[in-house]
Amino acid sequence: MNKITGKVWNFGANIDTDVIIAARYLNSSDPEHLAKYVMEDADPDFPKKLQRGDIIVAGENFGCGSSREHAPIALKAAGVAAVVAPSFARIFYRNAFNMGLPIFELPESLEIKEGEEISIDLDNGKITNNTTNKTYDFIAIPPFMQELIAAGGLINYAKAEMGRGDK
Repeated sequence: MNKITGKVWNFGANIDTDVIIAARYLNSSDPEHLAKYVMEDADPDFPKKLQRGDIIVAGENFGCGSSREHAPIALKAAGVAAVVAPSFARIFYRNAFNMGLPIFELPESLEIKEGEEISIDLDNGKITNNTTNKTYDFIAIPPFMQELIAAGGLINYAKAEMGRGDK
């Protein structure tokens, strides 16, 4: 999981959790159900266009709004490999890591255009735009948060830790 490569989908600033997954779909917390409607209110065709491994690149304050965990669950279940933005709403930031959705803070995120391909190198803290050959340094993810992502989220991390016991 040290490198993520995918096609970019652009969204603007202040994308709230109601845009990520509309409240009308929250009668279920089944990830596959939520995935069918991800980002539908921003682009009604997005769930059909999205390919597993694609990356969302957005403006500042991604994930603002309510504190629902459904938003990162829906993104991850739909196949979004990562989200890159200059900043994330605090509760979304935490929920994303808890759910195992990789997110990266990059002040220059809006320089990356829809349809371009980027690679995110977690080991070296770099995002490379493979289309333009431009490289960016992203804000480092704390080691523990990297462990959560590698484990697939907090629950999986806790299960693995419990399995280790006091060995």
